[in-house]
Amino acid sequence: AGGAGKPVLPGLGSHDPRVRQAPASWPWRAVVLLQIPGAARCTAFLVAPRVVLTAAHCLYVVRAGHFAPAESVHVLTGYSAGRFTRHAVAIGYRLAPGYDPRHVPADFGADVAVVTLDRAMAPPDEVLRLAGGATPSAAMLGGYNQDRAEVIEADPACAVLGGAVDAAGRPLLRHDCAATRGTSGAPLLVHEADGWRVAGLQVAAASGRASGIAVPAATLRRVLATPSG
Repeated sequence: AGGAGKPVLPGLGSHDPRVRQAPASWPWRAVVLLQIPGAARCTAFLVAPRVVLTAAHCLYVVRAGHFAPAESVHVLTGYSAGRFTRHAVAIGYRLAPGYDPRHVPADFGADVAVVTLDRAMAPPDEVLRLAGGATPSAAMLGGYNQDRAEVIEADPACAVLGGAVDAAGRPLLRHDCAATRGTSGAPLLVHEADGWRVAGLQVAAASGRASGIAVPAATLRRVLATPSG
């Protein structure tokens, strides 16, 4: 993945199955670039016309020691090599209960943020839905990987390996999808009878191999249903 003499980034192994995706194609047009200029770039995905989910740690500015103000959080749809279809700014966000950026990885099961935007970024029928019931094993994971940050690249044929828990007993999903830094906040996608659904939200990549962990859809559903404030 890194080439001769270059270290392999976390979440990648010796074989790199990632494939470039067209940002206007489905389901990738619901996958967005989230950035805090000068501080962070991550992946997020639309769950409502003005709402995206991402990893909570993407909103924490480590060198400043605090979470970024909402107005510094920008979201771009259809992003590819400097071009994009829509741009929005956050008007607010909330974190999953119990998340503390100082306690990673202990708090991985709460590493979720719900970001509300200042404008609609897609029609209601072009947002991603959460998976229901048993999670299929076949999966796909893609986003704005650090080593190819200007395009969406995805591992189109990976698998959910099973469950795990964080230090507080919160559920997680293990997978063998190839994805590295920058894909935090990306949707772990599975194909159900009615199309692509979100089985989880990518929060961490393993060291030295194609593998990572995601927060499962059941947790995402509870976080979305939690009232603000």
